[in-house]
Amino acid sequence: MLTIDQTILLVIDFQGNLAQAMDDRGSLFENVRKIIQGIQTFDIPLIVTEQIPAKLGPTIPEIAGLFQGMTPIAKESFSCFQNPGFRETLEKTGRRQVLMTGIETHICVYQTARDLLAAGYEVYIVADAVSSRTARNREIGLKMMGDAGGRLTCTEAVLFELLRTAASEKFKDIFRIVK
Repeated sequence: MLTIDQTILLVIDFQGNLAQAMDDRGSLFENVRKIIQGIQTFDIPLIVTEQIPAKLGPTIPEIAGLFQGMTPIAKESFSCFQNPGFRETLEKTGRRQVLMTGIETHICVYQTARDLLAAGYEVYIVADAVSSRTARNREIGLKMMGDAGGRLTCTEAVLFELLRTAASEKFKDIFRIVK
């Protein structure tokens, strides 16, 4: 199970027109908002990436506004793990459980998951907080990651797994986020 002291959230490439072209983007953005706010409630670190921001633009305001003061890691490779700055940032956290959100499921999220798994990380894909331009590509990406050893989960499952008990002092905060 996910633990507060070993988890890190990865937010992959929610940028410009590409983000607006995602299948079921309203639900996607809402779930990403919930997972980011929940992770922040637990003081879990997050890493944000942007795929060639000079071409695709910055992280969309709906998402960027949730982590003010943080500079996303710019990358050219589809896999975040192929970027030395990303690897260095991840390694500095000392955390081994990588919770993944992002776009597109079958490209950047998938390739990152494969590389993280090969490097010995536990990979958790928040299935309702990833998307592709088509529902079919999203489904295929999720299946490929699951087949490779990634663990599929969802926003509420993650937040309540980290919470562990309704007796937690953070229960009301998490409940407010998910309702």
